[in-house]
Amino acid sequence: MSHKGIYALAIAAILAVGCGEENKDDNAFAKAETTTADFDFTVGQFADIKILRYQIPGFEDLTLKEQKLVYYMTQAGLAGRDIMWAQNYRHNLEIRNALETIYTSDKVAKTGEEWEQFETFMKRVWFANGIHHHYSNAKMKPDFSQDYLKQLLAESGATLEGEAFEVLFNDKDSKKVNLAKDVDIVLESAINFYGPDVTTAEAEAFYDAIKVDENEPIEKGLNTRLVKENGKLVEQVYKSGGLYGEAIDNIIGWLEKAQTVAENEQQGKALGLLIEYYKTGSLDTWDDYCIAWATSTEGNIDWINGFIEVYNDPKGYKGSYETVVQIKDFDMSKKMAALSVDAQWFEDNSPLMPEHKKKEVKGVSYKTVIVAGEAGDASPSTPIGVNLPNNNWIRQTHGSKSVSLGNIINAYNNAGGSGRLKEFAHDAEEVELEEAYGQLGDKLHTALHEVVGHASGQINKGVGTPKETLKRYKSTIEEGRADLFGLYYLMDPKLQEIGLVEDWEKTGMAAYDGYIRNGLMTQLIRLELGDNVEEAHMVNRQWVSAWAFERGAKENVIEKVTRDGKTYFNITDYTKLRAIFGELLRETQRITSEGDYEAAKALVENYGVIVDQDIHKEVLARNSQFKSAPYSGFVNPVIVPQMEGEEITGFTIEQPESFENQMLDYSSKYGHLD
Repeated sequence: MSHKGIYALAIAAILAVGCGEENKDDNAFAKAETTTADFDFTVGQFADIKILRYQIPGFEDLTLKEQKLVYYMTQAGLAGRDIMWAQNYRHNLEIRNALETIYTSDKVAKTGEEWEQFETFMKRVWFANGIHHHYSNAKMKPDFSQDYLKQLLAESGATLEGEAFEVLFNDKDSKKVNLAKDVDIVLESAINFYGPDVTTAEAEAFYDAIKVDENEPIEKGLNTRLVKENGKLVEQVYKSGGLYGEAIDNIIGWLEKAQTVAENEQQGKALGLLIEYYKTGSLDTWDDYCIAWATSTEGNIDWINGFIEVYNDPKGYKGSYETVVQIKDFDMSKKMAALSVDAQWFEDNSPLMPEHKKKEVKGVSYKTVIVAGEAGDASPSTPIGVNLPNNNWIRQTHGSKSVSLGNIINAYNNAGGSGRLKEFAHDAEEVELEEAYGQLGDKLHTALHEVVGHASGQINKGVGTPKETLKRYKSTIEEGRADLFGLYYLMDPKLQEIGLVEDWEKTGMAAYDGYIRNGLMTQLIRLELGDNVEEAHMVNRQWVSAWAFERGAKENVIEKVTRDGKTYFNITDYTKLRAIFGELLRETQRITSEGDYEAAKALVENYGVIVDQDIHKEVLARNSQFKSAPYSGFVNPVIVPQMEGEEITGFTIEQPESFENQMLDYSSKYGHLD
């Protein structure tokens, strides 16, 4: 069950609509934030992207051995950076190399409108790890002409020919992930998890034929590319000596260094299994690693590393390369342990059907961590909350780790503004609630979503996994289910009882206002006029909000208000809305537990996909006054070793001067698949 923080990105930083300043003495979350008054969190902005920086507070308090572990793990992550580019699209690396050669050439005249368009396109490609938009999945076409690109190629000596050149300007491979109804979602998706001639039916038949242990199933297909060789389907395995082997060998080298400075035996065991997995590609070893990692809870350093989230696979089998290196935030983790301790209470008191509740919620841990480095699917666009491992039987038997990326959240909050809030909020009371309680409500929703949302519920005996039963709707149903679990408990006095809020009612009200405002209106600023919603998390926010709006229409629980030609959505009864969220949570869990594909399809297609074009046109017009980009991402701080001969004696932390410099530096140092 996944948890990636595209979800979280949307909650904490979307639009900066609810990131107003709050009283930092009023809640546990804000007290833990560390803000350097003179630190510049903003690097720059282009197209629809804002680039931010983050700090690594506490790094200086680690021992030298711990600092080495952080450094080696960040280097291991960056060593696999090119894998994500290759996974996203088969021509990405070739295109990137040509564009970067042009960008750095001293033989090119870097002036004029078309050069500015080229620079913007280059930055967009860097940010997306390829030519498809990081969020919408749509192919990003250049504003400059084919003739201009040919001129730049000739002047710089770069090479880009055939399909790799043509695809920049034509309509081929227009969606990285295409989940539209009535299309062949594998064949029509440009993602490089399948050969370009592999169909959905062929992929389904191939993986259906792989028999796994019913009680402890491996994540079949997780670390492979499925292609046709001589007309027969075969898997190309990501491993040393296999697909992406050059990059993986470099990952292994850094992991072996990391193992020498492991903090304890269990951590060292986990690293050893991760190394063995990269060497062999064995999914049984991957499960052994996930168990060792999930149960390795001692030490100050942790990480996420591997082929993990399956959002980019239209069939939900194949994992994208992702790494995050983390340092514990001791103060915040202690405060948030309250949610983990009471995980069973939340399950027992939820509105789920009794037969769908877990009798024992195993080992859910939630910690706030400080990010020290990210790569692959987690960079430059990053999560703010993660819950792993994904394999459900491991989660149920051995537990999971759920983390909130505290310094990332802090950077978002310090780079935001409140202009959009005042434009789209119904009245002054809604603005005041958001400014006082919205940031805390967002953080609590993230925590509830990750800790008790994804961990809740169970599938009926004999029913397949959601990827098998719900198919293309698996991801959005799971994210909606976790959202609803969080929404239901955001208006519960239990949160105040366990010390997480000062005023549970006002915090919940602010969170409900923000969710409905976003789900029915403000997230539409991310779409082009005329588009429908396709990204799984945006889809789930719309179907949750639209279903609740319709369900409460008779009693006017959420009223649609038109004032001065502008539309607003105003919650008139928060208690009734909570009951509606509970009703939808119960139904969503039933869909998941019973594997009800038709009900999932009806919910998503009827409420989550189709955009009200009049509302969309209005939202875009109202938003045009704001210059802040709707999407944000990060450059990574650079951890620089201080050397005496061959020995590392310490480290300094340097902030990159620009997004462009870091991207070029990464290509130079970590371009292992060129």
